[in-house]
Amino acid sequence: MADATKLRNDFYDAINGEWIKKAEIPSDHSSTGGFMDLVDDVDEKLMGDFADMKAGKLTNDDPLITEFLKFYDVAANFEKRDQDGATPLKPFLEKVEAISSFEDLNKQFKDWILTGFPVPFDIGVEPDLKSQGKTKLNVLWAEGGSLILPDKTYYDKGNQAGPQLLAVFTQMAEKLLTMVGKSADEAKQIMADAKKFDASMAPFKKNSEEMSDVAKLYNPIEFSEFVKELGEFKVGDAISDLLGETPKQVIVTEPKFFENFTKVVNEETFPAFKNWLIVNTVTQLAGYLSEEFRQVSGTYHRALSGQKEAMKQQKSAFYLARRTFSQVVGDYYGKKYFGEKAKQDVHDMVIAMTGVYKQRLQNNTWLSKATREKAVVKLSAMDIHVGYPDKMEEVYKRLQTTAVEDGGTLLGNVQTFAKIFTEDQLSKYNKPVDKEKWEMSADTVNAYYSPEGNLICFPAAILQAPFYSLKQSASENYGGIGAVMAHEISHAFDPNGALFDENGSLHNWWTETDMKEFKKRSQAMIEEFDGLPFAGGKVNGKLVVTENVADDGGLSCALEAAKHTDDPDLKAFFVNWARVWRSKATKEYEQLLLSIDVHAPAKLRANVQVKNFDEFYETFGVQPGDGMYLKPEKRVQIW
Repeated sequence: MADATKLRNDFYDAINGEWIKKAEIPSDHSSTGGFMDLVDDVDEKLMGDFADMKAGKLTNDDPLITEFLKFYDVAANFEKRDQDGATPLKPFLEKVEAISSFEDLNKQFKDWILTGFPVPFDIGVEPDLKSQGKTKLNVLWAEGGSLILPDKTYYDKGNQAGPQLLAVFTQMAEKLLTMVGKSADEAKQIMADAKKFDASMAPFKKNSEEMSDVAKLYNPIEFSEFVKELGEFKVGDAISDLLGETPKQVIVTEPKFFENFTKVVNEETFPAFKNWLIVNTVTQLAGYLSEEFRQVSGTYHRALSGQKEAMKQQKSAFYLARRTFSQVVGDYYGKKYFGEKAKQDVHDMVIAMTGVYKQRLQNNTWLSKATREKAVVKLSAMDIHVGYPDKMEEVYKRLQTTAVEDGGTLLGNVQTFAKIFTEDQLSKYNKPVDKEKWEMSADTVNAYYSPEGNLICFPAAILQAPFYSLKQSASENYGGIGAVMAHEISHAFDPNGALFDENGSLHNWWTETDMKEFKKRSQAMIEEFDGLPFAGGKVNGKLVVTENVADDGGLSCALEAAKHTDDPDLKAFFVNWARVWRSKATKEYEQLLLSIDVHAPAKLRANVQVKNFDEFYETFGVQPGDGMYLKPEKRVQIW
């Protein structure tokens, strides 16, 4: 156990300080620590298994894994990738360069979308957040086009990181353009136009804080009105064709963007827009080419994250193939390294945790009886996904790799698969939402709550030490996975999740007085974190409020559960809470997360949250004047 004085002054550092001093961030990582250690362990297991399968040391009788391995071979064949150079990209680039007007683009818009070519707006099929009743339908959604920089705030005049990152992106893009045959002068002109077009979109985009407010993303407009807003993009018929019918409406996440669309995209801006298309095509697809292209095309990402080197070739090929066959690889991992018995054990633990939450809701003192009862109904209706899915998505059975010896290239296979996935997604339009679908694969070290599905999901990969282990005490497990489980349950009652009912519909089930009190308490959580210094910047309390409310609720419920075990050890509980958040990251990565991540920095998640609990003060003897002391009236308790 760490020194008592240290524990009372900087709890996170007292638990993790020695580890942080010694820990080294691998050159191909931007961070190391709790979560990342588990990621590395999962990678090692899977890469080892797949290498053994290729060598005939491990048998495989799953045709989907066989197909994954074929694609993995294509991705890992750097000899062929280097030999081909820019050749696989040429047909895609020529297609973009052949566009001479919006009319040209409109004619091939359907194929353009299916092939994944860039456009200055995104359309997709996702659940209707306001569908009433248990059967929810998938509808058409639209969002503004992606920017070069990570967030709109990077375009603000006072943001020094913006111009620095844009300079890195410019240098990278110009280099890639010369590698596909452009002269240095041509590359400069193309990139100058692309930046001009990119900057013209930025004022009408939402920033990360605005995008984190789910209720304000739901803006239905008539389809005819949406098509009219697209101006020169006369693609109403093409969208109807893609969906198999003409939609009545579109849910728009960024209304301001589409209201101003014709200011950005018009006949006058067409030349700059076309060069923006060229830059996006080259930068997005270069990583599937030769080693030189892969190294150059990763420059911007590495500058953004502070990662010193690109991933090694074999690992990058594995990541690429695994990303494409995500559920297939996840299913293999879950069944081999987690299994049915553990799946049931953890499911029972989640049920127990929802029981604790239910009890706390029933005993809540600031909610009215009507809202309490509805909250319990929502909790009781929550679906639980643990370990790995019960069924494989049909779309993976359609992926057929064209091997190198049959004339296949990595980029060719990637684009074929992208088309299959896009067709599959769009085919779900106006059909019931599949509540069994997993948004994460089982080999992902993470967990999530889906407000529109009212479900929580705990993939197999996170269900290991230090989060969960039979070798750890019950108190340690509750400080780790228990708090994570309750955190995800708490998302049903965070400032976003609380707006959805038990069927996952965006519909207010609160009394006016209760919602007012909830907002007041959430505001206290915003204030507790807002402005805290970190990585040379300051925390945006509004950006991180939903995750902080979930952390507060998760820790509260896990603590309650730990106290009711046979041999509660609250020291072990709090220590493991701090341990799971241990992290060492590059300054660049910390600054990036500070701007765009809805989670508070790891150290603050560990330190600030425990200050809200009387049990922490009692367990470690924290007194006024200690660094970990917070006055009782400042302590935030929501759930």
